[in-house]
Amino acid sequence: MNDITELLGIKYPILQGGMAWVAEHTLAAAVSSGGGLGIIAAGGADPDFVMGEIRKLREKTDKPFGVNIMLMNPLVDDLMQLMIDEKVPVITTGAGNTGKYIESLTAAGVKVIPVVASAALAKRNERYGAVAVIAEGSEAGGHIGEANTMPLVPQVVDAVSIPVIAAGGIADGRGAAAAFMLGAKGVQIGTRFVAATETVVAQSYKDKIIGASDNDTVATGRSTGHPVRVIKNKLTREILSREKEGVDPEEFEEMLIGTLRKAVVDGDVDYGSLMAGQSAGLVKRMQPAAEIIQEIVTGMRETYQSYADYFK
Repeated sequence: MNDITELLGIKYPILQGGMAWVAEHTLAAAVSSGGGLGIIAAGGADPDFVMGEIRKLREKTDKPFGVNIMLMNPLVDDLMQLMIDEKVPVITTGAGNTGKYIESLTAAGVKVIPVVASAALAKRNERYGAVAVIAEGSEAGGHIGEANTMPLVPQVVDAVSIPVIAAGGIADGRGAAAAFMLGAKGVQIGTRFVAATETVVAQSYKDKIIGASDNDTVATGRSTGHPVRVIKNKLTREILSREKEGVDPEEFEEMLIGTLRKAVVDGDVDYGSLMAGQSAGLVKRMQPAAEIIQEIVTGMRETYQSYADYFK
């Protein structure tokens, strides 16, 4: 048991990423049942949909779970009230200021863990009352910051006194062990769980991750200040070309509307947004979520044992 497992009431310090359209109740329940913290992604959904997902998850497992809330969702106030009403054990947050919600959530017993991309943001959320932070490097899939995981995690660890969970580019026991050596108390993993057998993701999307190499992802949107890491395809080539031409930010956003759903639901691997991290090259096959967790835990132990002599 460590700080994160004790704090969250889970067996292993492994969180599943809150991936929009991917992280629904089936995957989250499988991760929680496997000893990690499964997370339902609220994304741009309304409270009724999220409530349905929470209740379906609770029919599948009695283990702790979380909900990821994007603070840019126009219904965020209603979603936060839902977290209180449903007594959700944990929420992770991104894309906005969590501060105004933490006091009421904490009073209701909801543990708040923001995703941060800098030490300054981590310190701010600690002052607000967050119980931990997720330091996510730019190797991650989806919306990313500028700092890489390796330099980001120890700087966040040094900046705050609450536990730090590392994210971005971690997909196996070696990566998890490295994160702990940097001072993290847990890891959040997204891309590898996209290929879990329990996900409702289109098979063609899973196949693109499984077939990816180390150079198959790219960050689009840097020119707009909102970079997103995805697997390269026809859509990314068009986006990068338009960025070089100086695309208007509003036009850029219009190009992306509905593209994640195209990838996840429709299986469009040419013009869908195939969000995935640089760790995609480490994902070799589909596996049950519980098996993924066990492989990561075993890999961590083997890594520590392999290098134990160096630290004597």
